[in-house]
Amino acid sequence: MKLLSFLNQGRETWGAVVGDGVVDLGKRMPQYATLADYIGSGAYLNAAKDVQGLSADARLDAITYLPVIPRPEKIICAVRNYMDHHQEVLAAGMHRELSEEPPIFLRVWRSQTAHNQPIVRPRVSESLDWEGELAVIIGEGGRNIAEADAFKHVAGYSIYNDGSVREWQFHAKQIASGKNFESTGGFGPWMVTADEIAPNRQLKLETRLNGKVEQSSHTGHMIFSIARLISYASTIFTLSPGDVIATGTPAGVGWSRKPPLFMKHGDVCEVEIEGIGVLRNPIVDQA
Repeated sequence: MKLLSFLNQGRETWGAVVGDGVVDLGKRMPQYATLADYIGSGAYLNAAKDVQGLSADARLDAITYLPVIPRPEKIICAVRNYMDHHQEVLAAGMHRELSEEPPIFLRVWRSQTAHNQPIVRPRVSESLDWEGELAVIIGEGGRNIAEADAFKHVAGYSIYNDGSVREWQFHAKQIASGKNFESTGGFGPWMVTADEIAPNRQLKLETRLNGKVEQSSHTGHMIFSIARLISYASTIFTLSPGDVIATGTPAGVGWSRKPPLFMKHGDVCEVEIEGIGVLRNPIVDQA
């Protein structure tokens, strides 16, 4: 089942994809104000039954997508989590060693943007880079989650473009400055529930800029597994329903090219992940 957040006639709501349309479950189930609330209740496990026999309320091409979880409590992002990406940044001249524990940072929700909505290149930079990533959305919350139990806490999967303002990322040893400019993190178009994607399934991931393939890999190349990321993050803080874990990007980012290649006004960036779909974002300059 594909679940999403969206605007329908200017009203923020959430629902489920049925064919080429969407069932507005937010209108039908007002006890759940948001998709995160629906996930947190556990009712999402019966989403297929909730939409059985219902007709779409709107066509997908008539809605305005919102980030899958518009205002998550936490957006946890993995750093250097693909060996080929680690090797490409070393080749580009950055001196970094692999760590024994997963390096992570946090994004704020205002840094997100939705499918078909623009990624905004800030005025202060021309080094806006792409990072196609698999996103994990937490269902059942918890603290100190064992790796063996981690997938019990996964509600589903989506796509993230962890847009990175590179020179701001390198202002200090921590990289969050370059990862939190408003409307730089594409997130969407929907969440595919975990029952449709087996744990640890290797998913093909491809990032395209103006139709040209820039990243092509699969999620089996992660250094730290999804289960390890969940366990590690939950040791630090309680994971809550609707929290997002962006699991890192493979090789092929623009910064490592010689000369570097970055996104600019008028470009279109797409990230496609097998079994989920395509996240598409036009690039615009900050007004």
